[in-house]
Amino acid sequence: MDNGPGYTALTPLAFLGRSADVFPDKPAYVHGDRRATYAEFAAEVTRLANALRASGIGAGDRVAYLAPNVPELLAAHFAVPLAGAVLVAINTRLAPAEIRYILEHSGAKALIVDAGLHPSVAPVADGLPQVVTVPADGADDDPAVGGIGYAELLARGSDHPLPWEAADENAAISINYTSGTTGRPKGVVYTHRGAYLNALGEVLHSRHTPESVYLWTLPMFHCNGWCTPWALAAVGGTQVCLRAVDAGEIWRLIGTEGVTHLNGAPTVLVAIANAAQAHPLERPLTVTTAGAPPSPTIIGQMERLGADIVHVYGLTETYGPYSVCEPQPGWPQLAAGDRARLLARQGVGMVQTDGLRVVDDDMDDVPADGETLGEIVMRGNNVMKGYHRDEEATAKAFRGGWFHSGDLGVRHPDGYVELRDRSKDIIISGGENISTVEVERAIDSHPAVLEVAVVAVPDDTWGERPKAFVVLRDGRDVTGDELIEHVRTSLARYKAPDSVEFVTELPKTSTGKIQKFQLREREWAGRRSRVQG
Repeated sequence: MDNGPGYTALTPLAFLGRSADVFPDKPAYVHGDRRATYAEFAAEVTRLANALRASGIGAGDRVAYLAPNVPELLAAHFAVPLAGAVLVAINTRLAPAEIRYILEHSGAKALIVDAGLHPSVAPVADGLPQVVTVPADGADDDPAVGGIGYAELLARGSDHPLPWEAADENAAISINYTSGTTGRPKGVVYTHRGAYLNALGEVLHSRHTPESVYLWTLPMFHCNGWCTPWALAAVGGTQVCLRAVDAGEIWRLIGTEGVTHLNGAPTVLVAIANAAQAHPLERPLTVTTAGAPPSPTIIGQMERLGADIVHVYGLTETYGPYSVCEPQPGWPQLAAGDRARLLARQGVGMVQTDGLRVVDDDMDDVPADGETLGEIVMRGNNVMKGYHRDEEATAKAFRGGWFHSGDLGVRHPDGYVELRDRSKDIIISGGENISTVEVERAIDSHPAVLEVAVVAVPDDTWGERPKAFVVLRDGRDVTGDELIEHVRTSLARYKAPDSVEFVTELPKTSTGKIQKFQLREREWAGRRSRVQG
C-alpha cells in the first residue's frame, strides 16, 4: 500500500532524536552520581547500537537484558531497536530455568546481564547466547559468567550517526514475557507503532511535561516500564533510576531530585504511604497506579500526603496501561471517601485506544447497570501484535476480533468500567458469585489492616467460600471475628469470609502484584484442584 509522500513510520526512536536536538543540555537520566544530558544520552545510545551491530546483531535479532532499573537498561530501550533488533527485557526475579526458557524461546542472540544478577544465570551458563556483563554499581566490569564486559562491548561501537527511524512501524520493537503462572510464559510482541502511541498516551494521561522528573519505582522489564522510557524522552523529562524499591530511598529521592512523577502497583503505594519517612509532600507528585485494583483506602492515604492519583488499567498484552479513570469536573468537590471510590474504577479507554467493552459469552455488551458481570475486551493500536511463536494462543486470545483480558467487570451508567475480579479469582459459593476485590476493599477499610488478599477455599456445603489473608499495621491488633463483622457492615453476610489468617507478608511478583494462586494452591492441596492461575 502506498502511504503517500506525507507518511513516515511511527517509532519512539524519534523521541530521543528530537530531544537530543531540542534539549541537548537537559538531564536525561540520573543514577546516583551518574548524570547524562540528552546529547550525552543520545551519543551513548548510538555507540551501543553500533556496538551491537559490530557484534553480529542484525535486523530482527533478539537482544535479551537481565538488569534492574539502571541506565544501561534505559539505553537498551533505544539502542536495541536503533540497531534494528528486538529488546527482550527479562524479569529479574525469575529462576535460572525460567531465564533459560525465555532465552531459548525468544531466540536471543545476546544476553546483557547486570553483574548483581550473575547468580541467576550462572547455573545455566552453558549454552547461553553471547553474554555481556554490566558492572553493578561500584563493581568491576567482570564477565563472571563468560563472555565480555560492557566496556569491551561499547569499545566495538562508534559515534557514527544512525537514523532515529524504523523501516516498518509494524515491526517488533520488543517482546515481553508474561508471568507464566498458568504454564509457560508467553512472549508478547510490541511494535514500533504501538510503543509510539502508548508512550504518547502516557504523556497525556500521566500529565508529563518537559519539567517532569520521573522516579523508576516500576520495573523497566515490566511492559517496557509501561512505555515510560519512551514517554519521558518524548517530552524531554528526566528519568531517575532506582536499582531496587526501597521506601526510605524513594522518599529521599523525592526530596533531593525534585521528583514529580512515579508509577507503581498499589502494594508499592502502601509501602510509600506507610514508610517511617512519609510526610506531607512539599511539591506536586503525580502517582500513576495499576497492576491490581487499588483500594479506596490507599488512594485516600496517598491523597492526604498530597499525591495526585492517576489510576490506569491494562495487561502485558496491551503495552501496560490501556484505560484510565478519567477524573470528572465535579469530583474534587466530593467527600474524600466518595472521590476515592470513584477513582478506584478502571474507567474508560485511553485516548490512543479503541476503548473498553464488557461482554457476555456471545460477545454482546452487558447492560451499563454497574451489576452485570462480563469479560473486559480490547482492540486497536495498543493491543499486542500477537504471541511470539504461538499462533494457537494468539488466535484464542483474539477470538471474536477482540483481545480477551480474562478480567471480569461491570459497566456503570456513566460508562466507566470497574474490574470485579480475574475470571480465575471469582468465588462461586452456592451458585452466587463473590468478588474477591469487593471483599478485599471492605477488609482494607479497617484501620488495622495494611494489606489483604482473599481467595476461594474448599467448602463441603457451598463448594467454596472466601478466606482472607491479612497483614496488620505495626502496633495494631484486631481479631479475625472482628474483621468478619466489619465486612458485614458493608457487604451481604454471604460475601464475608468464613476465616481470616494473619500473615507477616503476602506472596508478590516483582511488580508488586499479590500472587493469589500461591495462596489458593496451598488451600486446595489434596482436594479436587480448582482452576489455577
